[in-house]
Amino acid sequence: MTQDNNLMQSNDENPMLTNDIQLTDEIIVNYLQQQPEFFNRQIELVTHLRLPDHQRGTVSLVERQLLQQREKIQSLEEEITQLMAIANQNEQLFTLYSDLYLRLLDCTTAEELLDCLHQATTQLLSLDALKLWLVKPADVSHSSLVKHDCREIMSNRLDKDAYYFGRLQQSEQELIFSQPTHGSVVLVRLRHLQHDVGFLAISSQDAEHFDPRMDTLLLSQFKKLVAKLLYQQLY
Repeated sequence: MTQDNNLMQSNDENPMLTNDIQLTDEIIVNYLQQQPEFFNRQIELVTHLRLPDHQRGTVSLVERQLLQQREKIQSLEEEITQLMAIANQNEQLFTLYSDLYLRLLDCTTAEELLDCLHQATTQLLSLDALKLWLVKPADVSHSSLVKHDCREIMSNRLDKDAYYFGRLQQSEQELIFSQPTHGSVVLVRLRHLQHDVGFLAISSQDAEHFDPRMDTLLLSQFKKLVAKLLYQQLY
């Protein structure tokens, strides 16, 4: 009886020994956080502890740590490779835009200006088409000029923003490009001296190419220069 009483007393003093408490992940995690020296005291456990692995069956704790480190390193390498690819692409775009600006500045007529823009869009950037809609009619003839009235499109798509990225309704596609487009487009509002010149419409066969999350730094410089040159040549 004395031994049983002592055991019962011991269980009352240490709740972890009672049958009513079930170990959970939270309890174990809290205990290990409060006992940072646990694995130092249990060296043999660390050495022989085996963890389930979906590919290799079971692995040691050390092997699991090494595997996690390798996965982190591989993830970082992939991220660095991706960043380098983006940086290289941005460098190429910057060079292309710089060359384009010099060519645009050398244009002496509106036709030359539109030829240069069309060539840069379809050949250098490998995009599908470029169109220009003008608010005021101009005495110029070019295949890139939109002949239909697109005031409603400009009001709906570019009333508050300088750009529109994404898809257009079929009626809008036909007004701008004279035919349906199956990819994505960007509309660029052109303003100079507080006057609306019109907008540029550039299409891509890739439905994901022109995305609302695109960076507009290069486009911002591009639209300012194009708007100024068009205003000077046309009006």
